[in-house]
Amino acid sequence: MALKEVQCPLCQSNQVVKFGLNRQGKQRYQCHNKRCTKDTFILDYENKGYLPEIKKRIVEMALNGSGIRDTSRVLEISINTVLSELKKKENEIQNVNDALLKQLKCEEIEVEIVQVEAAEIDEMWSFVEKKDNQRWLWHAIDHVSGEVLAYVFGERKDEVFKKLQALLKPFGIHTDDWGSYERALPTERHTVSKKFTQLIERKHLTLRTRIKRLARKTICFSKLEKMHDIVIGLFINRYEFGVLI
Repeated sequence: MALKEVQCPLCQSNQVVKFGLNRQGKQRYQCHNKRCTKDTFILDYENKGYLPEIKKRIVEMALNGSGIRDTSRVLEISINTVLSELKKKENEIQNVNDALLKQLKCEEIEVEIVQVEAAEIDEMWSFVEKKDNQRWLWHAIDHVSGEVLAYVFGERKDEVFKKLQALLKPFGIHTDDWGSYERALPTERHTVSKKFTQLIERKHLTLRTRIKRLARKTICFSKLEKMHDIVIGLFINRYEFGVLI
């Protein structure tokens, strides 16, 4: 009699034990790898949305410009399944590039920081659900390397900028001439000049080009601020922080 080795579909560990039957009478398994976040699983899902490879493709499509409905049509799963899987990633998203900050000497870093409407890239605006509900992305990059250090989302108000400022206390800062910067930053650590923010403006162009909901002319706008922030956050974590989520 041949025996089939069962592996966890998430961590590929073979530390798997039987864990009873599900409601349909199919064998259920549990992964005993302590580092694995997978609870229980079965080998032959009827609902494609439960398949690990489908869950991975949901994230990959979001990071490569596909909207929620695009993903639903291509993968032949429900819109709710796509939304649910992306929402699960929210707690894994980092707002600070921890890996980079551990390598850098704060006194040697110059920071460019600018507010950009996440729906307005390079002075091009969009909205979340309706035109009155504008969503802004504030982020900072190393002036020399161009790597993103941290970011936050919110309204175009001083208190949102202060959240980002709190993450960047050790660094010198270059900005454009938006009033929040002049009110919140001490003069000796703050330079106002468009010529110092060219790298970050290029970052904005990349975001607009790669993320469908930020395109200049599109009907693929976000309906929820939460989903808006998650998709952009996933993109920054993957391609700027190097964090695989």
